[in-house]
Amino acid sequence: MKELRESYEKYKGVIKERLSEFKANWLDEEKVFFELIFCLLTPQSKAVRCNNAVNELFNIGVENWGKEEVKKVLKGKVRFYRQKALNILKAKGLFFQEGKLVIRETLKKHKIEDDKFKTREWLVENVRGLGLKEASHFLRNIGFYENLAIIDRHILKNMKKYGVIKEVSKAITKKKYYELEEKLREFSNKIGIPMHELDLLFWASETGFVFK
Repeated sequence: MKELRESYEKYKGVIKERLSEFKANWLDEEKVFFELIFCLLTPQSKAVRCNNAVNELFNIGVENWGKEEVKKVLKGKVRFYRQKALNILKAKGLFFQEGKLVIRETLKKHKIEDDKFKTREWLVENVRGLGLKEASHFLRNIGFYENLAIIDRHILKNMKKYGVIKEVSKAITKKKYYELEEKLREFSNKIGIPMHELDLLFWASETGFVFK
């Protein structure tokens, strides 16, 4: 725990700066969609390589995304690139209409500014490729992060390390996800480090830098 607190003091400034950047993302339609595509790519793939792939896709232009164009960009950068290409095109169909992005408008209709937890449920139900983990990651990256947890292997490993859980769950059901999220929330309150900062802190402690 002492090590964790020392790490927090070391990275606190840059973590808060990054969270401010996430808040700013919400004001930009393209950045919101960028983060959605990023979160569709991240499962079982390296975050930095996913980010590079999304940059390539946006350089092409969302209006020019087709099955072959997207697959060509993803191949060699992310795992399951064929399936993820289909997920991206489904997301385009949902959030790119009549030649423009409508993702902020759509999310507002689903009460993102009033109840991000309900919005998370809607995202899981309606965006192909987004589970609770990916939907939480997306919401965090566009500034809706308070009291949300991104429960992945990286978080679970640290939860075990700090005694929050005894074992790392292999399969996480919806019910189990919510249970783990609540345990992390309680741990956060106990140690006085906001839950939305813990994920970035765990990442920085292991890699030496804060990403997303």
